Amino acid sequence: MKKFSTLMLLIICGLCISFTAVAAKKKVVLSVSEADAKIFVDGKMMGAGQLEVIIPSYACVNIRVEKVGYLTEVINFCNKPNYAPPPKSHFVQMRRDDAYDASVATDMANIDIEIKTSKSELEAWRLISQIITNYFDVIEVTDRETGYLRTAWSVQTFQQNTIRTRMVVKLGSADPLTYKVKLVSEESRSPQTSVKSDEAFKEWDRVLRKYKEIVNELSSRLSN
Repeated sequence: MKKFSTLMLLIICGLCISFTAVAAKKKVVLSVSEADAKIFVDGKMMGAGQLEVIIPSYACVNIRVEKVGYLTEVINFCNKPNYAPPPKSHFVQMRRDDAYDASVATDMANIDIEIKTSKSELEAWRLISQIITNYFDVIEVTDRETGYLRTAWSVQTFQQNTIRTRMVVKLGSADPLTYKVKLVSEESRSPQTSVKSDEAFKEWDRVLRKYKEIVNELSSRLSN
């Protein structure tokens, strides 16, 4: 009986030590390869480049590291029974954002840009169609009589983003002959997004490099 009591006491003590170890808060020193990368803990910005993260007992924390031009990195640490204990330190090697590197910043995206031309309506329309088909494979709608043209969406997916791009042309006025052109550039902030998921896309203030000259080319060639 005495041996049984001693064994039970040892088991209880062992469990107490185990739970006490879990119950204590933990600290993780987080370091990031980019010194100015922002560090968010449970959605709240807490620092940049390096941060001592406190993980309360019986809790998990979500860490998000962000920097423009780099992929967002997400880490979760838990201080709970049956979870791997958090490390004393953790290094985040940030990776370049392939969508950012494949694009350029521009003030010509998602706005109507007026282009006046002295060419005839027929000549101007042929030139517009020719230029746009050099950049886009499919023209979804074209109506010379109303001066309206719209391409189908061109979609490109990246590691953490999906970009869709299209061109829209509208007749501005017949005299002087003026067209309004819009290069529509949108992002979903998620890979493999369906082009039909309109609610997932938002305007992007960048355009993929392969489309960066289309507005300038339209303006230059219609004006000459």
